Amino acid sequence: MNVATAPIVAAAPLNAAPLLEIENYSGSFRARNGDLTPVLYNVSLQLKTGVITAVVGETGSGKTLVASSILGIQPATFVRTSGRILLGGVDLVSLDEKGLRKIRGGQISMVFQDARAALNPMFTVGRQLADVHQRLHGSGKAEAMEAAVDAIRRVHIPEPARRARQYPHEFSGGMAQRAMIAMAALICEPQLLILDEPTTGLDVTIQSEIMDLILELSRSRGLTTCLITHDLGVVAATCEEVVVMNAGRVVETGSAETIFTAAKDGYTRKLLAASQLGEMAA
Repeated sequence: MNVATAPIVAAAPLNAAPLLEIENYSGSFRARNGDLTPVLYNVSLQLKTGVITAVVGETGSGKTLVASSILGIQPATFVRTSGRILLGGVDLVSLDEKGLRKIRGGQISMVFQDARAALNPMFTVGRQLADVHQRLHGSGKAEAMEAAVDAIRRVHIPEPARRARQYPHEFSGGMAQRAMIAMAALICEPQLLILDEPTTGLDVTIQSEIMDLILELSRSRGLTTCLITHDLGVVAATCEEVVVMNAGRVVETGSAETIFTAAKDGYTRKLLAASQLGEMAA
């Protein structure tokens, strides 16, 4: 999608309160010899309730590392050196693994870039969705499978009952991504949905359909949504707020309209120019 032709959605409501706040979050990667290499520098951003926020930047900018830190699934070699990640006043970085498990899925869920890799090849897609439903909601097997089939239907996968009985390798890339969205947005019923490059590797038509689905679910369920992406055309068409990252730092934030029409930071303007020319790095 080209930034020059993509419609820009309305700016986020001025009175939207933040659901999640990251405050001065910094960290480094630890080498085997113990040396620390800084990779995040005082990252601060807000994800407003009910708003779709994009975190954009080139590969290596730190956007995925920030997203994974929210769920406590950052690489084992990453060491936080300062900062907080607040959800409803609770600092997520202070929670142990047991505490984080209570947050994952039920309050915050994430759709990863490679949907097929995220699905277990040994179990049917319906079984995997049903298992998550049972774990989070305490439902019985029949109820959970019914919920799984319904979720598959609601993400517009045809013949949902038959598809629920199929294995991940029988799904196309687009259908696998829809299944993961069904799990993250519908089965988990989170407050916050994080999507890490959800359209990477899909053809243009499927990319557009996936983003339409994300927009539909976010709006209908009132989800707070965080989209990690390098595709500014997608951002212009679907997001209300934008956070721009470069080399581990937040360099600019604002409404989508402001970022696309009156960007202040030189790096942001560079990204916009590159995207319009079709030259932005993947």
